[in-house]
Amino acid sequence: MEAVLEQVEQLPALLAVSRSSLVRDWDSLTLDRALEWARYFQHLHDRFRTRPRLREALGRRLRRGQRSPLLGFPHLGRCPQLLGLALLENRALPPAACRRLIHSLLRPGGTEPGSEPRSLALLARRKAASRLLALPRPPEGLEPQVQAEAQLLLSRLREEGQEAQPPGEAAGRLRWLSGVLEQLPEPRAFGVVAAALLLRQESGAEQAGGGDRVGNSLNGNQVSATEDDVAGPLLAWLLENMGRFSAFCLFLPGSLLASLAGHYSQLNRPYLDLLTGWGSDLLYDPLQGRWIKSCLDKAVLSWEELRERFSCLCQGSDLVKAQTQAALKLLKAQDGDFKVRGLSVWTDLLMELEEYLRKEAER
Repeated sequence: MEAVLEQVEQLPALLAVSRSSLVRDWDSLTLDRALEWARYFQHLHDRFRTRPRLREALGRRLRRGQRSPLLGFPHLGRCPQLLGLALLENRALPPAACRRLIHSLLRPGGTEPGSEPRSLALLARRKAASRLLALPRPPEGLEPQVQAEAQLLLSRLREEGQEAQPPGEAAGRLRWLSGVLEQLPEPRAFGVVAAALLLRQESGAEQAGGGDRVGNSLNGNQVSATEDDVAGPLLAWLLENMGRFSAFCLFLPGSLLASLAGHYSQLNRPYLDLLTGWGSDLLYDPLQGRWIKSCLDKAVLSWEELRERFSCLCQGSDLVKAQTQAALKLLKAQDGDFKVRGLSVWTDLLMELEEYLRKEAER
């Protein structure tokens, strides 16, 4: 019995290690041994729970050396769940060991009769809640649930990116991503992709130590899809179909699109081309003194919506601002280079934006 008590005394140390950076060196065999110890402790609970004297002895030994009685005999029965939750919340756990852990939790071997089948569902809910609470504040226009789905998608893309990919695998990853996103309603898929790109940029800025957060594009940092195994498939999915990209841009607010354009240069030119096409569908009504949709079935954006989107781009990074102003000046010149209002939508847009920027600079 003394040997059993000495083994039980090691449970606090096992749980402490599972929450530490030491798990960074764990492989699948180490993980299996830890899970075996957890199941052994659960077996001890089931064996001695009807024997009060032994229960008390095990509880006393568990509390030995602890600053407060955090662990007691009932924790032995939940040891696999306690260990699993601690490891799932530990970002130091290597991807291979994490996958092994998830498979073990979903298909536990040697489950004792009478064990609670709902314990894994409870573990999954607690894990999902902890991940959701740990996420940064959702960007404007994106729901927390969409952000959580984006975080899961990013995790999967990162796992695949860490593994050696044979030539031509990029096309296979794009097919896999398309299959995943096509299972979602189109607006939901757009929100998930946008959130994933924003979160990818945020995590990249943190890793670089620059301290810039999503939405702050003053420095104009951009991510190249050819150098990023995570953002690359997401951008490729958006841009492989211009009808899809157009619907994506209509779904998102101008502020989010300006942020994405500031971080991912691949999106800036196609977005400006879309805005150019949408602006060309507006006509000037001299009776109303304003630009209106030439055809309700054709024109996509109103004058106010078009102006707001160009304004967001001009408030973005220095690079995006310069590219936007250059595009408007070129469109103005191609349209006749008028200097009075009401003759060219691009003249009017450029004049209003320059006036707005001048007022902002004077503040």
